Amino acid sequence: MLQVAVAQINSCVGDLQGNVRLIAAAVQAAKAQGAHLVLTPELALTGYPAEDLLLRPAFLQACDEALKTLIDLLRESPEIAVVVGLPRRRGQHTFNAAVVIRYGKIIATYGKLELPNYAVFDEQRYFSPDGAPCVFELEGVRVGLNICEDVWASRAPAMARASGAQVLLALNASPFHLEKQQERIDISRRNISRLGMPFIFCNLVGGQDELVFDGGSFVLDGEGALVAQAKMFQEDLLMVAVDDRLASGRLAPSLSYEEQAYQALVLGTRDYVQKNGFSGAVLGLSGGVDSALVLAIAVDALGPDKVRAVMMPSPYTLAISIEDAAACAKALGVQLSSLPIEPLMSGFAATLSPALGGLPQGLTEENLQARIRGNLLMAISNQTGALLLATGNKSEIAVGYCTLYGDMSGGFAVIKDLVKGMVYRLCRLRNQQSQVIPDRILSRAPSAELKHDQTDQDSLPPYDALDDMLVRFVEQGQSRRDLVAAGHAEADVDRVLRMIRLSEYKRRQAAPGVRISPRAFGRDWRYPLTNRFVEQSYNLEEGGKT
Repeated sequence: MLQVAVAQINSCVGDLQGNVRLIAAAVQAAKAQGAHLVLTPELALTGYPAEDLLLRPAFLQACDEALKTLIDLLRESPEIAVVVGLPRRRGQHTFNAAVVIRYGKIIATYGKLELPNYAVFDEQRYFSPDGAPCVFELEGVRVGLNICEDVWASRAPAMARASGAQVLLALNASPFHLEKQQERIDISRRNISRLGMPFIFCNLVGGQDELVFDGGSFVLDGEGALVAQAKMFQEDLLMVAVDDRLASGRLAPSLSYEEQAYQALVLGTRDYVQKNGFSGAVLGLSGGVDSALVLAIAVDALGPDKVRAVMMPSPYTLAISIEDAAACAKALGVQLSSLPIEPLMSGFAATLSPALGGLPQGLTEENLQARIRGNLLMAISNQTGALLLATGNKSEIAVGYCTLYGDMSGGFAVIKDLVKGMVYRLCRLRNQQSQVIPDRILSRAPSAELKHDQTDQDSLPPYDALDDMLVRFVEQGQSRRDLVAAGHAEADVDRVLRMIRLSEYKRRQAAPGVRISPRAFGRDWRYPLTNRFVEQSYNLEEGGKT
């Protein structure tokens, strides 16, 4: 029986020596548990995605040197075969590859066949396809290799099977979105289980810019049954016993929809702060639901001693907002500072009055409040080395209900991929663990509090309707006609689509944030800033507009 250790590690892009140490440590841990083979994630040596680093000859040379270092370290456990993902050059081509190291040398190499070029992926920019089958024998079992996208199609698994593979291993850097794990398992059953061989899927874990990799490495037996699964959103070493038909291991529990989202946000925030060397995090706490959720996530990611909250009341800030912000900070054990902004508002007004020509006050003065707050928060970030967390949600960012250089200020936008309704759901989920977000925050109408008696719905459609339109149009790619057919009034649809189109310039300047949906604003949303196209309801079958 072949003993396989699935090393679900958290590589950091570009930290080649750190990644070498991670792999070597996983091999030592696997050796202590009797492993014959250690499987690492896709591009484990470099981290994923390395993007345009892969176009730098110096980076590729450093990868070659890091591989030599790893091979030297693995001489301490020469009998264990270690599968490592890394870029490999051959002539003028670079391949997304895996090497098998044993007894101090490379005994097999595989190059990825299927190169994804959709959504968040652009591997065809960096790699050439290969796909020549790689099968090697260990403990009497013939083992085949694939890499990530290979198993989302049927060609590469079938080629490995035809070349004699009895077990298929796949190195993966499969980015998270909600319910992605079940999708992976279903596709693996369709493309691999039909071939009648066990399948071991090793997935990367950790945050990388906007992407989160959720781990959840898993094993299917030859009949397609799920027989082992690693933990989600944390490093893990999953031991699996396998032969040509059977496999066995432990099954980590699955997570609910909301638990997946919350843990992804915590992991993405923690890794962005820590991998980029920030001392901690700072954010503006308004007494509203968005900043309360961001504060809870930041504390769960970093600990209360690494998070600072700042309340910046204006003449329009209600007493209950100040009270609720204080209660939230206290419940989470976070230091809360208060910096009233009324003196700064007066100073800006006096300075700007000649330039604005005595025009009536309105949106400009409202936006100035947000920009004053952004300046104060950025000053604290500069002085302390703490990362400023923006607190805007997807519903606001989609339609431009946010202020450039104001509430959009920050280095990381934690909840930028959460529609407003999901914000409330995650607050309630967090409160099930401990009551840290006051009930009043969850029950009162949301407001920016930039003028008297203001609510968000003065400027926006009701959030339940807005969220539904955004999920359909942005995430699912539905048309204007589809939105109307779903029951939304044409005037509301046209208004929302217009706001989405006109707010593109704001989104292009927004901070990165954790992607949890199939389509987030960021690397998989690419629309021109200068754009006069207005979507209408077209009848494509009849070739006309309706």
